[in-house]
Amino acid sequence: MSKTLHIGELAARAGRSIHAIRWYESQGLIPGVVRDGGGRRVYSELHLSWLDLIHRLRRTGMSIAQMREYTALVKQGSGTLRQRQNLLSAHRARVKETIAEWTLALKLIDKKIDFYGEWLTTGKQPKNRFPQVTRESQRKRR
Repeated sequence: MSKTLHIGELAARAGRSIHAIRWYESQGLIPGVVRDGGGRRVYSELHLSWLDLIHRLRRTGMSIAQMREYTALVKQGSGTLRQRQNLLSAHRARVKETIAEWTLALKLIDKKIDFYGEWLTTGKQPKNRFPQVTRESQRKRR
C-alpha cells in the first residue's frame, strides 16, 4: 500500500507551499485527493509526481486552462489517452519553438557580451557586427 501524506509533508517533500497546493487543488489540478475521518486531505506518493508534472508544465508555459483540461482528461480514465497525448504533443511543439527562439536570443546576448568585452579590452568601439535577426531570416537559413 502506498504511504499516505498529509498536506504539510506533501508540501515539504514537493518543495511547494501548503497555500500553493491548496490553490492547485481549488483549481481542479490535483486529482484523487481524499479526506480522512477528521476531514484532513490525504495524499499519496503519486501526488508528488503529479505536483512535479504540473510544476514543469507551468514552467514551460502551459496555461492553467490547459492544465485543467489535461487533469480533467486524466480523471476520465484511459479512454482519453489519445487526447492526453495530443495535448502534450502540442505543448511540446510550443516548448521546442520557445527553446529555438531563446537559443537565438542567447546567441545575440553572447555576441553583445563579446562586443563589450572587445571594446573594454581595446578601448575602441568595434564595428557593429549584429545584423538584425528576424524569424524570416532564420527560416531562410533552415
